[in-house]
Amino acid sequence: QVQLVESGGGLVQPGGSLRLSCAASGMVFSIYDMGWYRQAPGKQRELVAAITNAGSTNYPDSVKGRFSISRDNAKNTVYLQMNSLKPEDTAVYLCKAVLSRMGYRFEYWGQGTQVTVSS
Repeated sequence: QVQLVESGGGLVQPGGSLRLSCAASGMVFSIYDMGWYRQAPGKQRELVAAITNAGSTNYPDSVKGRFSISRDNAKNTVYLQMNSLKPEDTAVYLCKAVLSRMGYRFEYWGQGTQVTVSS
């Protein structure tokens, strides 16, 4: 079955950096569009970065210039490089895989990894 496993979260000081990884298995990774989302307590889940199967990327204004998404299809892994972290970036970060083909939509989520930005 499809599995997405995030790693790389932790505690970091404001202004610091973290690199998250999402390792996929049980799927043809290269044909999926991938995304990183975050959810803070009491807030809605929000997209922080997306990358298509062709490598096009998209970011909301809140993280543009600070976060960078990339993928390594040979390793079935998508990454999120987070720089200049702020306390408001504190959240559980989740990986999502999406495939839309011939009217069908396949969507999978990982369990998430906690990122805490605090001094």
